[in-house]
Amino acid sequence: MADNIFLLMRKLWKLLFLISIISIVNITSTAAAVSKSDYINKSTKHYNFHLEYSEDIKNSIEILNDTRVRLIELLHDSLRYRPNIYIFGQQASFEKVVSGKFPDWGAAAAMPYQKTIVIKSPNRFNLNKTLRELLAHEYTHLLVAQKSGLFDPPRWLNEGLAMYVSTEWGWSENLAMSKAAVFGQIISLAEIENLNRFKGDKAQIAYAESYLAVEFLYKNYSKDIFEKFLNQIARGVVIDEALYNVTGLTYSEFESDYKIYLNQRYNFVSLFMDTIFIWLFLALVVIIGFYLKFKKRRTYYKKWEDEEKYHSTDFDYGNPEDPENFEDDDEPWRN
Repeated sequence: MADNIFLLMRKLWKLLFLISIISIVNITSTAAAVSKSDYINKSTKHYNFHLEYSEDIKNSIEILNDTRVRLIELLHDSLRYRPNIYIFGQQASFEKVVSGKFPDWGAAAAMPYQKTIVIKSPNRFNLNKTLRELLAHEYTHLLVAQKSGLFDPPRWLNEGLAMYVSTEWGWSENLAMSKAAVFGQIISLAEIENLNRFKGDKAQIAYAESYLAVEFLYKNYSKDIFEKFLNQIARGVVIDEALYNVTGLTYSEFESDYKIYLNQRYNFVSLFMDTIFIWLFLALVVIIGFYLKFKKRRTYYKKWEDEEKYHSTDFDYGNPEDPENFEDDDEPWRN
């Protein structure tokens, strides 16, 4: 029996050693790939920037400083290292650093074990996201990972906190949730763990639900709920038990209350209110189009009227019964 336990422990140590070697190789290869390119490098007290285009640094420091203050207020903690922040303007450069499987709709990535944030520059890509949203979102992921220690928090908590801090919520998320509620597309919190496998529309719903779950926690429990939750996870407490310790609800009870919150907020009425703005906008476009067309016609009519002023309309047609025979006292030579 003792020999079997010894063999099992030996295999386990070999496996851990192999995982460690693979992790070191991945980190080293990524660093090597990054160092080969010629970047604009800038270091501050809290961040290391590596950029392809200098204009991307303009607001980055201010954005990250604001985010850092917000996170200290929310989680009572800050990063204990200077993260490397890469902002790329070329797809190839971005893919080289993130490597591995990454969703095609992704615009940024946080790699906590490498203390790295990688972002596509909104100045170079059509992302529908601002630099502020991307930087704040990924910086939050780094701090959440630090506070969670060796364990992973629920994906909905991680993404929801990142959206909450970066204030990414907007009309499109509201509309996505209204449609999801009306057409039965609400995703369970457990399913959000597979977010990276989702297509664009489903991913948007997952992000929106994550934000709302975090908002639900913040509104209904103590202001330090996230710090308490992450501290529980960092101690190795399983997620179900951690959630119960900070809310007094089991996971299923919490999700049930959360879905009631969603159903109260999103329904046919909310969908109508969200889509009515689209119809109002389209109506406004039509009205403006008619007005511009009418104005254009009036301009042409006015131009024609002005031109007619310079042309005489007082013609002498002579004798209508004998148009070839006419008298003109001013031209006696005709007689």
